[in-house]
Amino acid sequence: MITLKSKREIELMAESGSLLADVHIHLRDFIKPGISSWDIEVFVRQYIESHGGIAAQIGFEGYKYATCISVNDEICHGFPKKQVLKSGDLVKVDMCVNLNGAISDSCWAYVVGASTPEVDNLMAVTKKALYLGIEQAQVGNRTGDIGHAIQAYVEAQGYSVVRDFIAHGIGPSIHEEPFFAHYGTPGKGVRLREGMVITIEPMVNVGDGQVKMMSNGWEARTLDGSLSCQYEHSLAITKDGPLILTSQGEEGTY
Repeated sequence: MITLKSKREIELMAESGSLLADVHIHLRDFIKPGISSWDIEVFVRQYIESHGGIAAQIGFEGYKYATCISVNDEICHGFPKKQVLKSGDLVKVDMCVNLNGAISDSCWAYVVGASTPEVDNLMAVTKKALYLGIEQAQVGNRTGDIGHAIQAYVEAQGYSVVRDFIAHGIGPSIHEEPFFAHYGTPGKGVRLREGMVITIEPMVNVGDGQVKMMSNGWEARTLDGSLSCQYEHSLAITKDGPLILTSQGEEGTY
């Protein structure tokens, strides 16, 4: 069932999203060569809890960590590890925050140390795909409009959209209806209504979009070993257009 949120509920989710965004902002300086993804996990959990929040992913469907940290060819749901990060690694940090009962969800990508043209371009394309999808999150549009905007742009750049993992509604639980893909046909899918709160979270591969699941049942990697990137925002559907709840500032400039 799709739930429509009240103005007050959306305000509370924006407060949760602001805390989550603050974590990502601080990670810009924290992530550097020589640390491990486990160091990121500890930093994130301590930051959330010290600011009155709860790391909502812990215990979700048996998941044990505050973050999903996926490096290079890991697409999503990577476990935090003690392995040291090196310059040029592409790190995606995904987390959910519960603040006073309101849930937010956002993933952001970071390059460790010095980047490369390949990493820079993949990050830029993935981020633009996210915002093109958000532009379609208008009252009266359908989820297929979001997916089509993302797919058309990504494929025109020579990359692939991962099809095995999808976007979703959020609040009061982490995952709720509608569930929808980051590819699709305009005019198809669930119609967007004022008060819906959703995530948009395209995962984009340099190679093809095929996925290899690891034995732990959570971590997903690219089948061909190519790089993968992801960006994600939580947003509310309003009569004035999409309202990004996990904004880190002026959109698209960071």
